[in-house]
Amino acid sequence: MDAVLLNGRVLTDAGLEEGLAVRLSGGRIAAVGPAAEIADDAQPRDLAGGLLLPGFIDLQVNGGGGVLFNDAPSADSIAAIGEAHRRFGTTGFMPTLISDELSVVETAMAAAREAIARGVPGVLGAHIEGPFLSPRRKGIHELSKLRPMDEAAFRILTSLGAGKTLVTLAPETTNPQMIARLAKAGLVVSAGHSNASYATIRAALDHGLTGFTHLFNAMAPLTSREPGVVGAALEDIDSWCSLIVDGRHVDPVVLKIALRCRPWNRFILVTDAMPSVGAASKSFVLQGKTITVKGGVCVDEHGTLAGSDLDMASAVRNAVRMLGLDLAEAARMASRYPAEFLGLGDELGRIAPGYRADLVLVDDDVQVLDTWIAGRDSAADAGQAGRIRHG
Repeated sequence: MDAVLLNGRVLTDAGLEEGLAVRLSGGRIAAVGPAAEIADDAQPRDLAGGLLLPGFIDLQVNGGGGVLFNDAPSADSIAAIGEAHRRFGTTGFMPTLISDELSVVETAMAAAREAIARGVPGVLGAHIEGPFLSPRRKGIHELSKLRPMDEAAFRILTSLGAGKTLVTLAPETTNPQMIARLAKAGLVVSAGHSNASYATIRAALDHGLTGFTHLFNAMAPLTSREPGVVGAALEDIDSWCSLIVDGRHVDPVVLKIALRCRPWNRFILVTDAMPSVGAASKSFVLQGKTITVKGGVCVDEHGTLAGSDLDMASAVRNAVRMLGLDLAEAARMASRYPAEFLGLGDELGRIAPGYRADLVLVDDDVQVLDTWIAGRDSAADAGQAGRIRHG
């Protein structure tokens, strides 16, 4: 039976609107309009004045719920990570593997393929962050794992066969022709952990690079005589830039300046989340290093940032409170814009007829009250998740 969501404030393309109902049918949004016109013969759900937003899409999820994807690159791990992040409004996510051996990358790709085939709620594909990164901008990534792009890596990166593959690489570790090949094969290519010059980034953009991973972090900065990766990102108005808005990875003032440089609809909120999100324990081991959450961020014993303890609902709240964005625009940076970056803008990220019914209900403080993935609310999918994990 169709469901209809009533008495909420709905984020449409026009902004947050009152007096609208949303009808769900077959995992899709069937209609958005006055309740009297679309609610007949449907199961009602009273939203009690809550805010109904498109479900959040997180493109950089290293872990959650005590699970690190690198440690256990399996479909079960992806399911557990997705469950942990769903509590914070994430209804679509890219399990993210940081720099590792190519054999581990291959295993991670197979895990994402299996998770999609098994119908794990929310999984959209895989994000491979490295190992094709700059040693000078490696951050927490293990130096011994880094390597240049080659044919073996190309074969593995193009092997998913379902969903989307996002690869973060340093353009100086490869060449424009390889970037063009990756893009032609359907991959979304993003620059990150890069010490490249402006000219190198510009050439990559001209050959299929479309994004920048966690802008400002682990990349050559903007200087007076060399624009670097940051300068190239801020100048190019067509590419997308992901942001970690936790007040620690990048000073909010710097992010405000970035927002003045290019269109807002090319910014994306990400978490770069680690296993501590949604877990009782606030420490874990990453490739032999003990990582601890201190002051809301994940650091190793030397104070090097190692991902984050951020969730998407908090990222949206922070974008409003720290950056001065209105809630509608902050929510789009967490839903519509990442969907468009992945090439899924006609499927996800909007509350409009025909779109997949991926939704999040929040209160005025952006505390998550419920989620829907393909029209199934969190209670319904809780039992399904157990069946998926255990066959």
